[in-house]
Amino acid sequence: MPPKDDPNNSTIGEGSVFEGKFYINGSLRIDGKFEGEIKTDEELVIGENGKVKTNISAKKVIVAGTVIGNITAEKEVVLLETAKIAGDITTPIMTIQKGVITKGQITITGGQNTDIKKLVENSYGEKVVKEEKQDIRK
Repeated sequence: MPPKDDPNNSTIGEGSVFEGKFYINGSLRIDGKFEGEIKTDEELVIGENGKVKTNISAKKVIVAGTVIGNITAEKEVVLLETAKIAGDITTPIMTIQKGVITKGQITITGGQNTDIKKLVENSYGEKVVKEEKQDIRK
């Protein structure tokens, strides 16, 4: 059992291979290879040697290894300099270090629970711009 100050409840160690569904009430660190489905209500850490092929749902996701799949984080995603990701990322807060490689769509919500595109368009004044264009044509 990990010490009380260790934030990881479970670890898939380097050289280990896990296939299947992993639902955990706590945090998880992956330093080996994982393919399947992961859901955690806490933090998921993918170490530098970690290789993951799945869609991820967690409170916080820290990636230093390789991920093929989408990442959805309730609080934050941190991509360390050795991270390689092929998939979409959705999170309210994101930190990206120099050297990260990623291919996919990134949506940073800023904690908003609304249509982000509409929020940005309204902030820009999309409706006002359309009205001004109509007035010019008259």
